[in-house]
Amino acid sequence: MDIGHRLRAIRKKRGLSQRELATRAGLTNGTISLIEQNKTSPSVASLKSLLDAIQISMAEFFATIEETTQSKYFYSAGEFTEIAPPELEGPEAQLLSLRQLGNAQDHSLQVLHERYAPGADTGPELLSHDAEEAGVIIQGQIEITVDDEVSLLGPGDGYLFNSRLPHRFRNLGNEDCVIISACTPPSF
Repeated sequence: MDIGHRLRAIRKKRGLSQRELATRAGLTNGTISLIEQNKTSPSVASLKSLLDAIQISMAEFFATIEETTQSKYFYSAGEFTEIAPPELEGPEAQLLSLRQLGNAQDHSLQVLHERYAPGADTGPELLSHDAEEAGVIIQGQIEITVDDEVSLLGPGDGYLFNSRLPHRFRNLGNEDCVIISACTPPSF
């Protein structure tokens, strides 16, 4: 997906200048320009700040429109929608994957299959959004920061917190970490 082009199109559709979006998101005008030109990839936290400033969720930003009149109940692994921004090219490529089950816009629950490669991080800025989230670690280890608390979780461990609290996910280990998570309402 062309993140820069999509961001620019949505920003213009909402009648925002780069400067106004930068101010609302707490980023520099130059950063917005670089992202829109695809000269830099935003961290998950930076993209979340930008989308919050535009008042659009990550799910909406990355959604592929499902044009079906019939309800869909079952999804193959290939039908999940990747909602994490692509990471930098080279050795850092594909550090983080957030695959969404179905179209979260049609439901009050968002379910994700998350994969954090060794060294993956949601970004130095802590995330915050209007929801609650929970997850169970399937493989590997993940360091999770919620507000002032930090914990290292492994297979079978879980978490549940109010997403309005600042939070961050980091894989400090040397194997992939896989998490199945849920967020309600969909806001990420």
